[in-house]
Amino acid sequence: MTARTLVRLTFANPASLIYLGLVGVAVAFATAVTLFAQDPGFVWVLPALCAFPLFLLVGLAHGTAPGDGQPAAWLFITELVLCVLAQSLVLGTIVEASRGRLRRGNPRSPTG
Repeated sequence: MTARTLVRLTFANPASLIYLGLVGVAVAFATAVTLFAQDPGFVWVLPALCAFPLFLLVGLAHGTAPGDGQPAAWLFITELVLCVLAQSLVLGTIVEASRGRLRRGNPRSPTG
């Protein structure tokens, strides 16, 4: 796969765009609540739930030792971004494969 294909599958199809938009809204909401509320509580659970299946596996993989508490904020945000991008790529691949566009060695059939 070329870089152009990866970018197209991750960002340039309707399903991935909707997913990334929903995650963006969740992150914007969590950021606003964190900045303007006295006690933001568990507001960052919402963006984490948007990236849930893969984010859970990554969180379990690095784990936290007892007594260490929560991971650093930069690690949380980095994992969140990477998981969301990976899931967007998988979602784009599923959409393109269901449309029959990811065939190796077969040229596209002419339309019209």
